[in-house]
Amino acid sequence: MFTYTPNQFKEIIDFMLKEARRRGASDAVAEISEGQGLSVTVRKGEIETIEQSLDKQVGVTVFLGHHRGNASTSDFSRASLRATVEAAYHIAQHTAEDICAGPAEKDLLEKNPLDLDLFHPWALDSATAVEIARAAEGAAFSVSKQIKNSDGASVSAHHAHFMMGTSHGFMGGYPFSRHYISCAPIANETGKKSRMQRDDWYSSSRIPEDLANPVAIGNYAAQRALSRLNAKSLTTRRCPVIFEAPLAAGLLGSLVQAVSGGALYRRSSFLLDSLGKQVLAKHLSIFENPHLKSMTGSAPFDEEGVKTSARTVVEKGILEGYFLSTYSARKLGMKTTGNAGGSHHLTLQSSKTSKGGLPGLLQQMGKGLLVTELMGQGVNYVTGDYSRGAFGYWVENGEIQYPVEGITIAGNLREMLLDIQMIGSDTLIRGTKETGSILVGSMTVGGK
Repeated sequence: MFTYTPNQFKEIIDFMLKEARRRGASDAVAEISEGQGLSVTVRKGEIETIEQSLDKQVGVTVFLGHHRGNASTSDFSRASLRATVEAAYHIAQHTAEDICAGPAEKDLLEKNPLDLDLFHPWALDSATAVEIARAAEGAAFSVSKQIKNSDGASVSAHHAHFMMGTSHGFMGGYPFSRHYISCAPIANETGKKSRMQRDDWYSSSRIPEDLANPVAIGNYAAQRALSRLNAKSLTTRRCPVIFEAPLAAGLLGSLVQAVSGGALYRRSSFLLDSLGKQVLAKHLSIFENPHLKSMTGSAPFDEEGVKTSARTVVEKGILEGYFLSTYSARKLGMKTTGNAGGSHHLTLQSSKTSKGGLPGLLQQMGKGLLVTELMGQGVNYVTGDYSRGAFGYWVENGEIQYPVEGITIAGNLREMLLDIQMIGSDTLIRGTKETGSILVGSMTVGGK
């Protein structure tokens, strides 16, 4: 599947590290990767795109004390590798000194990486991918005559491997895979050609056999699009708001961003100096586990080679840890948490979890707004102010009454996180986040 073997990767990294030392680098880090993928999109049964990708790259970071320079190339010839090291060396000579610059400490590096079963090849050819995409889109069209159009159905398989090495002894890498199937149908209101609603659904996994059935994906995406028809607006009010599970993962991501090293040392977070303080409602905890087999958010070491480990990030609402790389940790006078490159698999858990999935959470809310789509980027991470366009459903007596559009939801992230009343049992994994839908006690809904 790959042109280069792990041993060839090691030889290239060793060569670059030796070149860096020969030139006088105090430290150096090199990383090499190669990937290949296939992506197909079908729209209204016709092939729209077939993309095959082949890419490779090697990069090196050279340290001259606390001066840093980096360069990269896609040419793996010895002449190109030497030129890349030379370029990084010259950049380091002319950059300002940064006392926090430098590779991760040797004693923090992973010495015996776990095999986390992250590579599951999918022998997918373009004809089969087109067939799968057509099955998903065809299922969507078959749900109702009101599904007359589509933004398409897509199928993708991606495989890659990498290796990283440092001048102080670390060498590690592994292959990995990512696959998905998606469908985005468009529904028309009867007799109203100009009134259309679009929705989508997708399934992603490292393991192709774990992807949802394409027919089920198409069916569900169509049902979501149809449920949006005949949407109304609302008058401005304050009410409880449920963030559907895919959006709840984004809300969890906002917390992660606010307590990540870059935002903290730049003083650009609404959660500055929050370690040991309450940042979530007391019934909530967040656990990070990088070592779950085959999960998207799993990794034996981070992007600097630092060993990863399971930990509690939030315990009963109290923040127990930040997300730090080596550099951001040094800027804060702390120790890296093995999060160079971002968070690993995060699970939001609650002692107040509704039974019966999303319908059970709707019953708990009684009256309020269920949000299923957010629009715009109206989040200020310095102040926590939050205001975004939304689509959703008005709920009364625990039952959906009608779809709602043309509204905004507004609040403050600090207050929203503390005001989470309950979590749904409709647990979903999106990227590195695992959570059910989230019920926030009160937000401002702006309408007519």
